[in-house]
Amino acid sequence: MSAGPLNEFWVSSGHLLLDRTPDGFLRLTDDFLRAFLARPELMPPDDACPAERALHEKLLEDPGAPADPTALADPDAAENWSVFLSFRDALMAAPSIEAAYLRLATAGHATTPPLFMAQLVHVILRNALHDCTDAATVRAAELFFRPQRVTYHEGTILLADADSIETHEQQRRASPLLAMLAPPAVAELAVLTSDNAADYWGRSDAFDTVLNLGGTPGGRDALGRAIAVWLRHMLAIETDIDPLPTLADPDWRWFIGLDTEATRIGNALWAGEDSPDAERLLALFRCMPRSDAPIRPDMQGRPIYLMLAANADNLVRLKPQNLLTGFPFAPPA
Repeated sequence: MSAGPLNEFWVSSGHLLLDRTPDGFLRLTDDFLRAFLARPELMPPDDACPAERALHEKLLEDPGAPADPTALADPDAAENWSVFLSFRDALMAAPSIEAAYLRLATAGHATTPPLFMAQLVHVILRNALHDCTDAATVRAAELFFRPQRVTYHEGTILLADADSIETHEQQRRASPLLAMLAPPAVAELAVLTSDNAADYWGRSDAFDTVLNLGGTPGGRDALGRAIAVWLRHMLAIETDIDPLPTLADPDWRWFIGLDTEATRIGNALWAGEDSPDAERLLALFRCMPRSDAPIRPDMQGRPIYLMLAANADNLVRLKPQNLLTGFPFAPPA
């Protein structure tokens, strides 16, 4: 189930392109920005104007150079480059990648592409989990930056990477007979168990390992540990997080929806309404901040409940920023 602390994983996060500060955070480098510039979304298309090609080449040579996209012939291209440059400037202005993400997530920068935010979460978690030796915790942390497809199979709840499942389903559609006779696509992927957990590390960048929310190792426990790591790294607070079968607290005072659907369901339950979609809840956690956490007085010693749900398309899109903005912190003195 475990691996040595020097095992490599999530190379695709780009963490090898960044420096680490003495206090364990990530420092921006030109090479990390060049990796963004090499993404298909930022590569000039074949019909790009000379000004766009020149802008791209200039930034590849000096990613931090001043740039003005208003001269581009295509207004859509100019807008896209403006979005990227704003994102780049936010990274450059912050003392760390973590600080930049925290500012973007809490300031409500709706113009920052979700793809860019997910890449930051990916590399931040790779840093936060640097010394983690538990494959289940690392696999559960994939929910923070990659949508998951939910499959109810043989009495279990399985979470598989949505892109990986889509690839398998495309292959099936090419063979009508296979589509008719084969088991669910998720059955073709390896479900993480205690027996095969050591294999996860070498294939972590394939994102093709299935997480069983109730199996062994326990998927809900692993997700709780990943959430605790995120809160410790990003907010410097220690928490005890435990999965619950049901919400049996008659005096529950605070909850955080880990995704849009869970937030909607939680709000309905909070208002005392019957929610027909409550069956979509996949996991419920009891989060107890340690005594030194700066929690508002009326929540001192009280649990914070965390909810995770699937949407109508059986997808889970966890929003890690909700954990950063939803905590009942005491107001500054």
